[in-house]
Amino acid sequence: MSEEDRVTPTEKQLRARRRRSIAIALALVAFVLLVYFGSLAKLGPALFDRPL
Repeated sequence: MSEEDRVTPTEKQLRARRRRSIAIALALVAFVLLVYFGSLAKLGPALFDRPL
């Protein structure tokens, strides 16, 4: 592929891509926290009282 065949995104497209990436990252963090706290709720406080 040569340089003239490539498409360069506009500033508006770059901003939209960045917003979309941030939204995906926030959704992923929310999902991880949901699974973490759900696991803690299911296992209960005894999880921290077990011997190592």
